[in-house]
Amino acid sequence: MESGPARPASGRLAGVFRSLRPHQWSKNLVVFAAVGLSKHLFEPRPLLRALVAFVLFCGLSGTVYLLNDVADVERDRLHPLKRLRPIASGVVPVRMAALLAVVLGLLCLGASWMLGRGFFLCAAAYLALNLLYSFWLKEVVIVDVLSVSLGFVLRAVAGAQAIPVYISDWLLLCTVLLALFLTLAKRRHELVTLSGTAADHRRILAEYSPYLLDQMIAVVTASCLVAYAFTTSAAETREKFHTDLLPLTTPFVLYGIFRYLYLVHQKEKGGSPTDVLLTDRPLLVAVALWAVTVVLIVYTASGTPAPLGH
Repeated sequence: MESGPARPASGRLAGVFRSLRPHQWSKNLVVFAAVGLSKHLFEPRPLLRALVAFVLFCGLSGTVYLLNDVADVERDRLHPLKRLRPIASGVVPVRMAALLAVVLGLLCLGASWMLGRGFFLCAAAYLALNLLYSFWLKEVVIVDVLSVSLGFVLRAVAGAQAIPVYISDWLLLCTVLLALFLTLAKRRHELVTLSGTAADHRRILAEYSPYLLDQMIAVVTASCLVAYAFTTSAAETREKFHTDLLPLTTPFVLYGIFRYLYLVHQKEKGGSPTDVLLTDRPLLVAVALWAVTVVLIVYTASGTPAPLGH
């Protein structure tokens, strides 16, 4: 099954690195939300702990990608693009990938204890959730997209536990809704692109239709925008940051979501949210302007930073 000509070690090493999908690591930037919004972004110790948390989640997500590619190797070989992945194409042997995943996962879990019990539990829950997803939950309709979204929430909570600092329920709500929006858009792209063969590549796609996904996307889009508007204008937010200017960032969010919908429906993109974000200049500019505006508003407002834990 894995027979074939021997491959150079350098090519195999490069294949392993590609299997960790470093281009997807930007998803782990969510761990910086807590340190940024708690006004500790420019303090050495909290920032260093957040950076370590980011690196560990890159390792954990790489573990998940390896295991997912191992579990889906046969189906990936039938996919027009996924068949080119290192494991599906045979560049990286299946057994080697599985062993590397186990070693990397254990190393990252062990190292996560350095950031405290709370962060360790978040890291363990993230890994357990994704293991369940890779081998079971991805075949359960609706639960599959909810599981992916929950992974982003665990990243955000882990970022708060790494410092540690309190994280707002509103932030978690916005995180899960935005993640749902991106995940549903990805499902729609897969279904439309693969057409009649979609279920052969991902069985769960047989349970969806473009119409159903469009309805779900519409609900989540509206919910996301409303939640963000409430978050930025809530009395709790004004009291925490000592400013009422955060609603001014709403237009960037509105444009970003509408731009993404335009790319999904008119340009048939959305298969990889990370690729869309990094390659679409207007969307990238909108995200950058939103981030800069939030930092300027939060860090120029009066008030003391949120207290750190021990």
